[in-house]
Amino acid sequence: MNKGVTYITRDGDCLDLICFKHYGRSSGMVEKVLEANHGLAELGPLYPEQVSIFLPEIAKPAASKVINIWD
Repeated sequence: MNKGVTYITRDGDCLDLICFKHYGRSSGMVEKVLEANHGLAELGPLYPEQVSIFLPEIAKPAASKVINIWD
């Protein structure tokens, strides 16, 4: 069973903003959401209201250790 949530669009929603609000970033997320929603790309960049979009659960990338040269 796929984990995730379903988002129902409002008129004028765009996938970049939906992904940014849900995942905290859009880079790389838009592609994964499009893969999970066959035919979504054909609707164009702005969606009408009541389009159901599945937002899959995507593991957050592991935080890389930051080295500060002043430490």
